[in-house]
Amino acid sequence: MSVFSSSVPSALSLPAVVARLRAAGCVFAEDEAELLVSTARTPAELAAMVERRVAGEPLQHVLGWAEFCGLRMVVEPGVFVPRPRTEFLIGRAAALARHVAGPPVLLDLCCGSGAAGAALAAGLGEAELHAVDLDPAAVRCARRNLAAVPLPSGGTLAGRVYQGDLYEPLPASLLGRVDLVIASPPYVPSSSIDLLPPEARLHEPLMALDGGGDGLDVVRRVIAGAPRWLAPGGHLLVETSERQAAATAEAVARAGLAARVASSDELDATAVIGTRA
Repeated sequence: MSVFSSSVPSALSLPAVVARLRAAGCVFAEDEAELLVSTARTPAELAAMVERRVAGEPLQHVLGWAEFCGLRMVVEPGVFVPRPRTEFLIGRAAALARHVAGPPVLLDLCCGSGAAGAALAAGLGEAELHAVDLDPAAVRCARRNLAAVPLPSGGTLAGRVYQGDLYEPLPASLLGRVDLVIASPPYVPSSSIDLLPPEARLHEPLMALDGGGDGLDVVRRVIAGAPRWLAPGGHLLVETSERQAAATAEAVARAGLAARVASSDELDATAVIGTRA
């Protein structure tokens, strides 16, 4: 409960917030109400946050943060919200990174808020992290997150965020040096965008959702460019859907990487992993 809870008018009490959210169709009204009340600093801010949520804005945008891999990541309005399913990708990447001699070089493509790369680097404790996104708002958000993530050593994460199209803005000094490329690119087919929940369709950037005709336009570009940047024995990990896994793995193999598919029923997550010989 927030520090001002005792002075909050009855219209903004926790039960009242729960009732407002439930009436608006929020499935987890109780949990969301507790987060809103504990995050708001004043009764007026709480009232504004509740109105935004009732109007359909994603909870994470209203709060200003999302929990990802046990860390609180800044998520500004208009920036793609990191999904729990992506935590599966991070777990697989972390397991592979621990076999790298010395601090691994990490590249997070289509980084959005930067949550994936930041969480991976923070979990490893020491790494050289580079992240890229085309959206200026996402780049701004990712820079905030990379600067704020704590490390076990007591310091903060040192990483660079670039604005641009996939590999285009990266320095040539990274060619052949990257131990892990992780990517959660847009993979929703264009014809399915209208079927997405309004929270995503109306409040997240289309470029972070729309993957083209079969959903794999950006995925194929990520895969095709990876071999030039991967170090020998390096890995590419791409998030995709179960029904797109076979086509994604085929694209990885065509790029000259050894391909395999990993999945988690619990998180409804699928990742295709490519390894450079």
